[in-house]
Amino acid sequence: MGITHRREGQEKKAPEKAERTRRRRSGVAEGFAGRSSPLALSSTGQWKNTEVSMAKESRPSPPMLSVYLYIPNVIGYLRVLMNCVAFGVCFSNKRLFSVLYFLSFVFDGIDGWCARRFNQVSTFGAVLDMVTDRISTACLLVILSNVYRPGMIFLLLLALDIASHWFQMYSTFLSGKVSHKDVKDSTSWLFKLYYGYRPFMAYCCVACEVLVSSVKRCSALSFLLVVSLFGWTIKQAVNVIQMKTAADVCVLYDIAKKA
Repeated sequence: MGITHRREGQEKKAPEKAERTRRRRSGVAEGFAGRSSPLALSSTGQWKNTEVSMAKESRPSPPMLSVYLYIPNVIGYLRVLMNCVAFGVCFSNKRLFSVLYFLSFVFDGIDGWCARRFNQVSTFGAVLDMVTDRISTACLLVILSNVYRPGMIFLLLLALDIASHWFQMYSTFLSGKVSHKDVKDSTSWLFKLYYGYRPFMAYCCVACEVLVSSVKRCSALSFLLVVSLFGWTIKQAVNVIQMKTAADVCVLYDIAKKA
């Protein structure tokens, strides 16, 4: 009986204790407010610094124009312009086409360096770079499919290039990564070597361009073609691995969403 009465007394005192605690916190908060204190009591009973919160809310965001005018993005616009001119004269002036296409290819490496050097990495720049690469490669392969036979080989390479990079970009966003080149968690050593070691990736990309542009001059450039063929083969293998790895990420995302 004694235990029962003691429990009932504690239950009656609990609401009163909670009310006293609430009044005490409210009084302290009012006291701070009267002294223009930067501290305030949040809805969860936690103290927060209102000056820091207001500073974060009032901090101006960078204007959109500044992102569009990032140095690497401006270089990207120049690449687009050079590619437009290059493919516009590809049949009438092959020398000019080669020069402009080569410069666009070189600028593809320069804009990435500028983005890191000047801390101007942006999602817009990454998408612009990817779209420019895919369109220029697609245009080149379509032209080659009309010049050389069998043209289906170039169209298959075009399909592989677009499919693998599309899967990779989409899986990147699903994984919450910043760049499609972030493949540290991949199980393929070749895939990690390609994206993790820039000189190796540059060699493979250059090899593809040289092999495609020199396909009719095997006798004069036999050694160069052999070296380029090795890099071209690795690049296509990476495309296949990239598409399979990215497809696995998409499937795992679907499974996790239904679980």
